[in-house]
Amino acid sequence: MGWKTLDEVDLNGKVVLVRVDINVPLENGRVTDATRIEKIVPTVRDIMAKGGKPVLLAHFGRPKGKPVPDLSLAPLVPALAQALGVKVTFAEDCIGGPAKRAVAAMNDHEVVLLENTRFHAGEEKNDAELAAAMAALGQVYVNDAFSAAHRAHSSTEGIAHILPAAAGRLMEAELKALESALGKPQRPVAAVVGGAKVSTKLDLLGNLIEKVDHLVIGGGMANTFLVAQGLDVGRSLAEHDMADTAAAILAKAGTTGCTIHLPVDVVVAREFRAGAATEVVAADACPADAMILDAGPRAVADIAAVFDRARTLIWNGPLGAFEISPFDAATNAAAQKAAELTEAGKLISVAGGGDTVAALNKAGVAARFSYLSTAGGAFLEWMEGKDLPGVAALMRQTG
Repeated sequence: MGWKTLDEVDLNGKVVLVRVDINVPLENGRVTDATRIEKIVPTVRDIMAKGGKPVLLAHFGRPKGKPVPDLSLAPLVPALAQALGVKVTFAEDCIGGPAKRAVAAMNDHEVVLLENTRFHAGEEKNDAELAAAMAALGQVYVNDAFSAAHRAHSSTEGIAHILPAAAGRLMEAELKALESALGKPQRPVAAVVGGAKVSTKLDLLGNLIEKVDHLVIGGGMANTFLVAQGLDVGRSLAEHDMADTAAAILAKAGTTGCTIHLPVDVVVAREFRAGAATEVVAADACPADAMILDAGPRAVADIAAVFDRARTLIWNGPLGAFEISPFDAATNAAAQKAAELTEAGKLISVAGGGDTVAALNKAGVAARFSYLSTAGGAFLEWMEGKDLPGVAALMRQTG
């Protein structure tokens, strides 16, 4: 693995600085969705069970390096206390006197929440002095915020070079899932990449065609690839100026042994609205006045056949305009197929990215995938083959 878990670090009697992601929605000062708070519970409880004293480091919103009262972490204390079942004390800064006093007053089985790390301009600059001031509060560092691991900030990367460091349970689960999907996967490996634009996923596509056996392309991206094949896509969303790039990706896939799957039939409509009149046509027969808004039934059958042959699946992005029915049909059907194969033990399925999470939740199958990452940007950068500073720092750890 190259990084330590909580089981490999002595925590007994030590103050443990825990970087978490508790960027939760607030309304009138109250947490309206505590999912991210609930996800850190195993890590915090395990630290306490091993005799450690957890001190939480987190950011909230984008205060741009200065204190912004509306972005204080103080309102999160009640939700944290409820989820963890212990007393949670709030410190009005993440360094200096307020933080030191709160940590010094800690008893066993209590938690301290430090104020928003981004209230300091040095945080997003990965300032060494800020990292050292944070590190001075504890003896061990635990990173449990994979979602922030693509940022080289003082609290996500800097501290890991100062204190003995380990991955929290959430980080550990994420890294193991990703390793099973692209690091040392069971083959054949299939990937689904959807979304609106090829231009935003060039690095992703370039990395995947070298690592996966089958690549299913959907959404508006697929339209651009159809254009690259010389097909007319009518009024569909497509990046015509990216056609040459798409053609180059198709050509490169031919040299890497990756089979790219584009829709053979599509669902078209004259207007993008719920309940709009639709028809299914061959991918090369889109009417000039119509828009391609989903993959067709033959395309879905092809995708199901790919899933049947695969042992590992990575999914990022919907197959159509899933937000509005009936253009969610292909995404829903493919997601159901992946979930069924996963439950039958025939497929390891890892999915992530904002639209992907929303689409799989809408399809009612999110909990049936092997792993669903809510990390957004970090998940995408991992799929692109990029080093994540927060993870790399843990892997360089020798303490």
